[in-house]
Amino acid sequence: MELGSRDELRALLGEPWPVVIEKVHDRLSERDLDIVARSPFCLLATSDARGDCDVSPRGDAPGFTHVIDGGTIALPERPGNRRGDSFHNILDNPHAALLYLIPGGKEVLRVNGRARILTDAPFFDAMALDGRRPQLALVLEIDEIYLHCPASLRRSGVWDPESWRTGAPTAERTP
Repeated sequence: MELGSRDELRALLGEPWPVVIEKVHDRLSERDLDIVARSPFCLLATSDARGDCDVSPRGDAPGFTHVIDGGTIALPERPGNRRGDSFHNILDNPHAALLYLIPGGKEVLRVNGRARILTDAPFFDAMALDGRRPQLALVLEIDEIYLHCPASLRRSGVWDPESWRTGAPTAERTP
């Protein structure tokens, strides 16, 4: 049976704990800044004007995300496949989300906001790699930030090399 309404969903899930609602904020905290500084990888989610979605991996050395201020961050565009799906989507629909991960870590940081694409700004020098400034940067004006519960990382065994070879649950993953 297909779920048909928000009320049905809430009846199944129950009300979120107050701490879950209270952890959402719109400015980078010290903990958020630490995660962003240590993360070599994030996922960028966008959608076009029709709502067709895209998730694109982004990564570089830890600290590749440039913090402009407490409510704004920038990701340098590095040479890749030249499709530009995320950028095409942002031109149609500025809403975007980033999900930061640190390999081996338990933190999952979600950053939601409105994106724009810049071709130059003073901070491009700080994002240079091997002396080359990026041609583009995605700038995200933050609407909300929060830490996800790490249970999915633990259950999946994503950082456990033993589970990669066997596909079997590890002791840590066993319910």
